[in-house]
Amino acid sequence: MRILVYGAGVLGSYLAHELVRVGHNVTMLARGRRADELEKNGNVIRHYFQFKTTVHNVRVIRVLEPNDVYDLIFVVMKYPDFEAVLPALAANHSRHVVIMGNNASPQDMQTYLQAHSPVTKHVAFAFQSIAGWRENGLVISVRGPRTKINIGGLGEDLSWRPFIDQALANTKYAWTYQNNMNEWLKSHYVMILALNSIASTYNGNLRRAAKDRKLLHLVIHAMDEGHQVLEKNGFTVTPAAQKQFARKNRKLFYILLKMMLSIPISRILLSDKAVSANEVTALQQAFADLKKSANMATPHWDELQQYSPPDRQRS
Repeated sequence: MRILVYGAGVLGSYLAHELVRVGHNVTMLARGRRADELEKNGNVIRHYFQFKTTVHNVRVIRVLEPNDVYDLIFVVMKYPDFEAVLPALAANHSRHVVIMGNNASPQDMQTYLQAHSPVTKHVAFAFQSIAGWRENGLVISVRGPRTKINIGGLGEDLSWRPFIDQALANTKYAWTYQNNMNEWLKSHYVMILALNSIASTYNGNLRRAAKDRKLLHLVIHAMDEGHQVLEKNGFTVTPAAQKQFARKNRKLFYILLKMMLSIPISRILLSDKAVSANEVTALQQAFADLKKSANMATPHWDELQQYSPPDRQRS
């Protein structure tokens, strides 16, 4: 398949690596220094847990022209950056697009692409569970042996799923189709906004955070309130187990949260190496809009945003 990976950050670079590895004709869209690095050195990835470095040469473009047609385009970038690339995507004559990453407004993006494209656009949304960072011209990829991808449309069946299945076949991805990725993505960012407040409260010192019983209980209650905001707006929390943990299994959730904070990898998963500060800000604004629409009190969520450790309070 002829595939474009639009975006050459950590997630896009790893996706391109997997697609090249299984034999697809892959192009990466990058700009500035990142494009120069890819052209000079290839797509260099250090696989953090696998203790290896891989290098793949890929075709690199800096601009997506309307007639540069691909079988499939994966748009992989941070949520605040999606809006800027929509005009070029709409103008391009490729028909199949997967927008991958945190996303608070997938419906608006789909509507824009379908309304402004000269061809019929089939649009899906996805999220891959991976973290990492860029360092000295290479990407550090933090992942397990199989990276999970949730993918799907916005309540409709993806009749063009074979394109996606063909692209991901034989990769080290395990992908699951969701019926409504709008609900999945909203549920996901409610969860990460609550969890990411742990690291920010203690400036990344998760061992200290794990000892703050009030903070951890506040996170759990805030997450439940976030789910209630979604439900008040007519969304179903997806997956359902996420809601059950925060609402009905709080003791177990608390224990698992303490265990998670004791694992060194949490310093990466709950830092800007997983979700950048500007992305958190954009998602917080999106949640604030949902909260306003729901017109309901969220005392724990509000307290969590202002929470400071007990030692700071005494000083």
